[in-house]
Amino acid sequence: MNVAIVGATGYGGMQAVNLLNNNKKYNISYLGGNKTCGSKWNDIFPFINIKSDPYIEKISADNISYKSDIALLCLPNGISSTLTRKLLDSGVKVIDLSADYRYRSLDKWKKIYSKEAAIYKRNDDDLCKEAVYGLPEINKEAISKGRLIACPGCYPTSALIPLVPYLSQGIIENEGIVIDSKSGTSGGGREPNQKLLLSECGEGLSAYGLINHRHTSEIEQIASLISGNNIELLFTPHLVPISRGMHSTIYGRLRDPGLTSDDCRILLDNFYRNFKNINVLPVDTFPSTKWVKNTNQIFLSVKVDNRNGKIIILSVIDNLLKGQTGQAIQNLNIMNGFSMDDGLDLINNFP
Repeated sequence: MNVAIVGATGYGGMQAVNLLNNNKKYNISYLGGNKTCGSKWNDIFPFINIKSDPYIEKISADNISYKSDIALLCLPNGISSTLTRKLLDSGVKVIDLSADYRYRSLDKWKKIYSKEAAIYKRNDDDLCKEAVYGLPEINKEAISKGRLIACPGCYPTSALIPLVPYLSQGIIENEGIVIDSKSGTSGGGREPNQKLLLSECGEGLSAYGLINHRHTSEIEQIASLISGNNIELLFTPHLVPISRGMHSTIYGRLRDPGLTSDDCRILLDNFYRNFKNINVLPVDTFPSTKWVKNTNQIFLSVKVDNRNGKIIILSVIDNLLKGQTGQAIQNLNIMNGFSMDDGLDLINNFP
């Protein structure tokens, strides 16, 4: 299976090369990057050595189609939409890591991503409706049949996996859900950004994007679909001075205040018992981002406050793997009929 990695020199693309480089099921047939085109891969990334030492090529739908069966688009928001229809029309399947196809409505995307919409004049509402939301643990069958997969954002991944079991079975109320998340700086991408300078963010913790963060609507869209009701929630992201890792603390109110922490843990464990990358911890054991660093694992923990009938769910992921490229590889595996975790048995070098 020939795979194109488009946007290969960003953090997402680098992870994809690292994960697929020695995977015998896949052949990296194309590396695309406009700023670095003409350079040899090993000259730029000697720590991710590719034996054939390919050149990085200018991004071109024609070249991708000629060389590849499937394309991983590891590109900034908006750019994927300029390539996707051409690739699909050429018979190339697409896994998009940007937000371009996460919404079922193009008008919704234009509203949320207004800056990008002003630059990229899109008319592909049909592809927005066709795209499959690529959260493997809840959408595996649709992913297996899809030709266009929209990988979720890292924050939505860290929030939806813990929430889905309780929303789908009506265990928690639809109102009053609060998500408090903290991400490492790599979530901001590889482009220079003043806020991500060590002297700016080191030794500190700060919130950003309150109320109107882009991922709020993405989480609400899927949560509403799962619950069958319109859900509005509070989501607050924070930046923490670590390179990679994401921690989400989720609060909700139980419909049955008599449920215990053990009850809610058993429900979570049963829901995900067939997923080897999801680890449900014993009650009163709480996860750390260090446990998932450099892996595609997610650790979950749950605690009930019986004084007020509220539930607290904790999750940790590596934002660049389960939150991004590791999840894309899960989707790649599912689309090709392999176990979703093939090539993702990664070792956490704790500490």
